[in-house]
Order: sequence, then structure tokens, then C-alpha cells
Amino acid sequence: MSETTLTYSEDQAEAHDRIADALRTAGVDLEQGLTLPARDGKTSVMAVIGKAGSGKTLLLAALYRALEEVGVDIVSGDYEGKKRRDRRTLAILAPTNKAASVLRMRGVPATTIHRILYTPVYDPEYEKIAEWLAGNGDRPEVEGLTDLALDRAHAFYQTNKSIPGALAAAGLRGSDFITGWKRREEPLDIGFVDEASMLDTRQMDDLKEIFPTLLLFGDPAQLAPVNQSGAMVFETLPDPAKLVLSRVHRQDAGNPILDLAHALADPSLEFQDFERMVEQAAARDDRVQMAQRVEVDLMARSPVLVWRNATRIRLINAFRRVHGAPEDALLEGEPLICDGIELPLKHRKKRLDLEARGLIKGAQVIYLGPGRKPGFSRLHVMGAEDPRISAASIVKIEKPDEEEPFIPFAANMGATFLHGAAVTIHKAQGSQWKQVQVFAPDLFVAARMGRVEAGQPLWKRLAYVAITRAEERLYWVVRNRLSKPEYPLTIEDLQTAPVPLTLEMQGDDT
Repeated sequence: MSETTLTYSEDQAEAHDRIADALRTAGVDLEQGLTLPARDGKTSVMAVIGKAGSGKTLLLAALYRALEEVGVDIVSGDYEGKKRRDRRTLAILAPTNKAASVLRMRGVPATTIHRILYTPVYDPEYEKIAEWLAGNGDRPEVEGLTDLALDRAHAFYQTNKSIPGALAAAGLRGSDFITGWKRREEPLDIGFVDEASMLDTRQMDDLKEIFPTLLLFGDPAQLAPVNQSGAMVFETLPDPAKLVLSRVHRQDAGNPILDLAHALADPSLEFQDFERMVEQAAARDDRVQMAQRVEVDLMARSPVLVWRNATRIRLINAFRRVHGAPEDALLEGEPLICDGIELPLKHRKKRLDLEARGLIKGAQVIYLGPGRKPGFSRLHVMGAEDPRISAASIVKIEKPDEEEPFIPFAANMGATFLHGAAVTIHKAQGSQWKQVQVFAPDLFVAARMGRVEAGQPLWKRLAYVAITRAEERLYWVVRNRLSKPEYPLTIEDLQTAPVPLTLEMQGDDT
């Protein structure tokens, strides 16, 4: 084993060894540092299952580093070099941009499932630059690009390993070098999938077509996809293929947020007992706060987590009201959630462009202002590698006690958005924020209703998912009150990309 395994708990070490055995069978020997050509017909699906703090991410990161050390190529989703016959590949995936960004912040080059299902088609002239940056060709001469621009691209790539980012640093726009997107035609090799509890059966089938060797990392205590009848895809695997991490890793021991999450496993625990535990944790550690109101300033970047849609809509309208937002316009800095893309089939290429840039359903977005055309918006996609885009937008503001949402402005077609100051706990899965507010009165209602999901009280599953979204501080909000803002909405905290990527739809698309 490598040195990284010295920090493993016993169950992590056992999982590592069993995964290493499966990889050896597939032709990648971590111990000997050898890779052999893939053998046709050999398939393997395994799952690493554990609750928050059990070390799933640490294990994933260590396996990624070990595979990279033995020469396995990492496929990022933004560009793939020319295929080599003896090439062994690894792609690290997550269902959402936010989940992928959590891994990237920990040094793991993750991308979304969509970016692996669909691959970019590069203009041949600019593909020469991509091949050179990836180490597969000589420094090119490209008309219109100076040596200084190529130097900037090279310097960027050495630090960030992003081909689109490097080309943007050279002064190019995405529409210059990416001419379209196509569904992947050839399979890859090894796939790691984080937040696998969010996968549905269709996504799982797509992944098995692409990856002969597939490793899922999932939390069985989270909420299953709404169309899965309470089941998660890894639960159908045979027992030998499920590697269970049961110990809380020592790096997370003593974390009051995780302690509260794990306390929910006690079948005798009632809601009022749990709230008492939250209050006691708050008295001991300021990482847990027993909040008497929702803090409106936090809502601009991390939504309040609720169970009921009625609560979500009421909080969103209160947020806009205290910021003085007009009914017919958005303020710069307002948070949005992508609710899908409304484009006819003939505009399939435009749909792929939008989704590839991060505008998949559930993506969190910050409104930066109107675009150059009516109905267009400038947007910052949270967690995306190239976050700044301009896209035709349909923004819907839902109103309490009204069936139809109010639409302050809209293109004829394009990406649709709901407001993002509050979201349901289901929608929050796969995301994490430094500070999270959980609206406890909603969970009390769920407890009173006595609903059960997958054999566990629904309020406990909701509370577990909501609590584990918090990286540093948890606010358990116990009263239906909203603070006044101390600061105006702003976009100054958002990192600026080297060159904004523009996704403008011409002609009928607007």
C-alpha cells in the first residue's frame, strides 16, 4: 500500500484492498505500479457505502492519486486527447456542478456526469493548441494568436489543467474553439462516482455502458431520487460488491454537526429529544447555532433548507421584499436555481451547449445582470469550472397562494430558473455550503405527520441530509422570522473568469 493508507481506519483499509484487487483483475496493479491493456468483456461494479464522516472522500482521493501515479490518464470532460491503444483512463464524476466542485476544492479533478456523456467538438485549428497543452504535440502556430497569448494559455494549464480555461486565458471565447457537442461514442475505462445516492436507474445504465469498471461512493442515509421509490442504485448490488464504512474517520471525530447527524440513527429518538440535543450542542460549540430567525444575508449564497414548497415560496418572497426587489426585475446578486431548459428538439445543439456549461437542472446560479439582448441574462454558475455565461433565460418567481408564477422577464425559450434563496432539502442533496440554515418548523411538521421512507421516519432522513450540507456551521432555525439585511446584495465576492463564455442563441432562439 502507499503511504496514504497509513491514515486509514480498519474498514477503509479493507475497502482499499478489495478495490485494489478488483483493479488488478481489470489490469491496473497499484502495488506493482503496472498497467496492462483493458480486456474486453470484463466488467465490475462496486460501491463504497458510508454515512457522513466515514471517510468516503478520503478513500476516493487516495485511490485517484494512486491511479495517477501508475500512469492512468485522468479524463476531465473538457477535452480528450487522441486515443492511444494502450491508454487506461479514469473519470471522477458527480451528479451536480456543486458536488463536483466540492471534490475539486479537495484536489480531485471531478466533473459532472453530463460532461462525460457528451464530449466537446473542437475546431481543428484550436485543437492543435489543446493537443500541445495536453503534451501530445508540438507548440503550434495559430493565425490570430500571438506567442504571448500561447504563453498565457500554457501558464494557465500548468496550474489549472483546464483546456477551456487555458484557451480563455489566451483571449478566446468558448464559441471560438468548441463547435458543438456529441454523445460519447466509445467507452472509457474506470469511473468513480461520488454522491451516488442521487443516481437514478437511467443514469446508472448510461454509466455502465461507458465504464467497464465502476466504483460508486454513496451515503445510504440520504434521500433517494424522487422517482426511485425510496431505493438507491447501489442497494441492488450483491453484498460482496458493497464495501461498508461504519467508523467515523478520526479527522471528523468530535465534529458537533456530524455528531448530531449520526444521533438520528437511534430508532428511539423523537423530534423533541433531537431538538434538545441541538440546543445542548449549541451551548458547547459555536459551530452549531440555535437560531431564533432566518438570517437573510446568508440566503444570497446558501439557501435556507426547507421541506415544504409553501415554506420555500414564502421565504423567497420575504427575501426579495426586505431587499426592495421590484416585481418586474431581478437585482444583481439574487440567487437562482436552474429548473430545466425549454427548447424544442430542433435546438438540441443549443440544449447541449447550455447543459455542458453547467446549466443542468438543479444548478445554482447568481444573477449578474441583463444580457446584451432582450431576455438574456448574465449568470455565474456556482461550482462550474468556467462559471460566467450569458444565456436566454426564463425566470419564474412563485407567489404564495397563487398557482401560476410571476415572470419578471423572459426569452421565448432557453434556460428556466426559479429563485434560489430557499430550496427543498431534496434539491440540496449533493451540495455543501460553509454555513447552512435549516428551517426546523418544517421538520416538526414532518415528524407530526409520521411519514416513513425506506423504513425510517421521514423527518430523520430530512434532518440528516440538511445537517450534513453544512461544512462549518449549522443554524437550526426554530422560529418563522426573518432578519433585516445588514448588507445590500452584491456580486463582488464572485471570482471573475478570464473571459466570459457567451451562449447566445441566434434568430428564432431568442
